[in-house]
Amino acid sequence: MAVLPIRISGEPVLHEAAVDVTDFDDRLRTLVTDMTETMAAAPGVGLAAPQVGVGLRLFVYAWTDAEERHHEGVAINPQLWISPTPTGEPDEDEESEGCLSFPGERYPLRRSPRAILRAVGLDNEPYELRAEGWLARILQHEYDHLEGTIYVDRLNHVHGKSAAKALRKNGWGTPGLSWLPGVDHLED
Repeated sequence: MAVLPIRISGEPVLHEAAVDVTDFDDRLRTLVTDMTETMAAAPGVGLAAPQVGVGLRLFVYAWTDAEERHHEGVAINPQLWISPTPTGEPDEDEESEGCLSFPGERYPLRRSPRAILRAVGLDNEPYELRAEGWLARILQHEYDHLEGTIYVDRLNHVHGKSAAKALRKNGWGTPGLSWLPGVDHLED
């Protein structure tokens, strides 16, 4: 098991659609194990393969809700359906999210309150997950990574300008930038 470097916004793999996983082998199992360890070390609640420089359609997630129910898994070659996204301004306290590929920054973003995920696991067996609230948000966030979208790409004008300023201030937006959880200290 290994903690992998997380790519920062500007790395090309983060801005391109990922390709389907076709080989369900030991390399894939190792990648999923390493991604899960990296996500925990960051710490994060989700991590997509493009965030560790691998352009494959897969992500891992682990989150414990307010009722202490733990949601954890791997989604390979996922499809995602969402209910309509509410209109209006997002609530900064309730709807702010962050991203390991845009580290240390948080911005409010409206997401759909419900999602249905269809994917396969490491055993290449299909499953379906119905999610609401934060779990639905996590699935949408990670799925976006597989489409080449970082959440800051979806921000409204005011918060998008703030994210662009943070990008410039941190020197991001160019290829080759990454950070290593457990080694690099990032400001919250």
